[in-house]
Amino acid sequence: MAAWLAERDCDVVTLQEVRAPDDVVHELLADSGYHVAHTESAQKGRNGVAVLTRIEPKDVRPHCGDAYFDASGRWIEVDLPLADGTLLTVASVYLHSGAVGTTQHDDKFRLLGQLVERMTSIANDVDHGLVTGDFNIAHTERDLRNVRGNAGKAGFLVEERAVLDRIADELGWVDVHRRLSGDVDGPYTWWSMRGRAFDNDTGWRIDYQLATPGLAAKASSASVDRATSWDTPWSDHAPLVIDYASIS
Repeated sequence: MAAWLAERDCDVVTLQEVRAPDDVVHELLADSGYHVAHTESAQKGRNGVAVLTRIEPKDVRPHCGDAYFDASGRWIEVDLPLADGTLLTVASVYLHSGAVGTTQHDDKFRLLGQLVERMTSIANDVDHGLVTGDFNIAHTERDLRNVRGNAGKAGFLVEERAVLDRIADELGWVDVHRRLSGDVDGPYTWWSMRGRAFDNDTGWRIDYQLATPGLAAKASSASVDRATSWDTPWSDHAPLVIDYASIS
């Protein structure tokens, strides 16, 4: 990952499933040139989200507003002052992947409810908003290869997908990757480690950058940094990289 960070030289990087204590994260990234905002999970070796920024954040909030998730390592957001005097809020989110009928899946819907509330507030209170992360939801049939095999399963439930519909249709946030990619299959960002899913590109598009309309309009290109072969990636997710023009 260090080599990828250095080569890409992104202004903002969001991470999910960091799975490391806060002191270790800061030690590993001490010489990266980034300001590091990170929140770990109370469950050791689980979850964890972070936002890395070239400019120093004005504020950091390691929570989503629901105290139930404060120690879960599933939400962090930062406020970044931009050159034109406006403010950009960037959030890194890691939603649950539990099967239907489990406590984890109940928690996923609770966090989805809080996601809607927080995104409503960001859109109303801040100049620009960008909510990113691993949502563990494929929004449409274009967002996963095996539609029939996953119907009725967590990650492709009608109720889950309806939340993303609401975020777009009612709140006005833009799925920037989809807008730039067009009406095509994928491009996928996650592949199961089982079988030959990676080789056959039997993937899911479950990693998103959701932006407020003004920021989305500044997006010029999107790419998924998919590894060249199944045995070379440093994660079962591939980084989603989007270029935005400077705001001025």
